[in-house]
Amino acid sequence: MVNIIMHGCGGKMGHVVADLLKNDPDCQIVAGIDPTVPALDFPVFASPAECTVDADVIIDFSTATAVPALLDFAKEKQIPVVVCTTALSDETQAKLEETSKSVAVLKSANMSIGVNLLLDLVQRAAQILYDANFDIEVVEKHHNQKIDAPSGTAMALADAINAAMDEKFHYVYDRSQKREKRERTEIGIHAIRGGNIVGEHDVIFAGRDEVITLSHHASSREVFAVGAVKAAKFLAEQPAGLYSMKEVLA
Repeated sequence: MVNIIMHGCGGKMGHVVADLLKNDPDCQIVAGIDPTVPALDFPVFASPAECTVDADVIIDFSTATAVPALLDFAKEKQIPVVVCTTALSDETQAKLEETSKSVAVLKSANMSIGVNLLLDLVQRAAQILYDANFDIEVVEKHHNQKIDAPSGTAMALADAINAAMDEKFHYVYDRSQKREKRERTEIGIHAIRGGNIVGEHDVIFAGRDEVITLSHHASSREVFAVGAVKAAKFLAEQPAGLYSMKEVLA
């Protein structure tokens, strides 16, 4: 049995993970951490420093500002941590990498298994299509409550393409301030916010007289919870190091 601490248990994703694990015979949540201290089926602490429950792994769906204290806790208690929170500052990202030298840390821009497959597919497509003069654009759509833009997943998709192409691209987020033709080495990244869209990502390869679009559309938040739990089961058995969903799905 894998014992899990749910960091951000009072949020929407925290509830989705908790509901998912009610039917999982291999995992259970033994404690939660959330500043709102909601009444749940397990003990909840207001901060990592107040948590007195031991566990095999932590799943984090919280806010960027809450992650540094969690990393300190994970390092001190030697509990592996799956960081699902996006829009981390450069300082927090550096702290995450430093923490991974002492305890297992998994970071992914998106926990969906499908999105992580998409990351591989766009790299292969870019390697073939760029030399055929295809332009590349990334469009992401999310609900009207999402505060960061572009999404971490949109940036991860662009970064994956760039890595596969020897970092030859630069990113363009706004074309309204200049009147000039598109450059071959740019990736346009666009964010749409509206309604209750869970998450949609389209990578468009536009050539002469043909367009190829690689897409992922999430219909519910459960797809992210499934990936997070899969990652937690994997990470609970790993030594110190920095991991991604690529290792989980290998």
